[in-house]
Amino acid sequence: MPLFAVICRDKPGALQTRLDTRDAHLAHIRDSGIVAMAGPLIEDGEMAGSLVILDAADLAAAQAWAAADPYKAAGLFATTQITEWKKVIG
Repeated sequence: MPLFAVICRDKPGALQTRLDTRDAHLAHIRDSGIVAMAGPLIEDGEMAGSLVILDAADLAAAQAWAAADPYKAAGLFATTQITEWKKVIG
């Protein structure tokens, strides 16, 4: 299956929203079964976004995963980009 990078940037001042929703987000990652790698983007020492690599059937499946993310439902993200990604190293 192809890999997809989901790159999200938090809205300014939304750290508390991220913290409040983190457990549900991590459960979504764990329960979906298609997350190859994931972690927060760090700016000025604080979480400010997310990078999630999905092992999904196609772009539509990656978009559906992102749409179901509790962070999205909480209104955390200012932007979300989903693009196919090719692993070369690592």
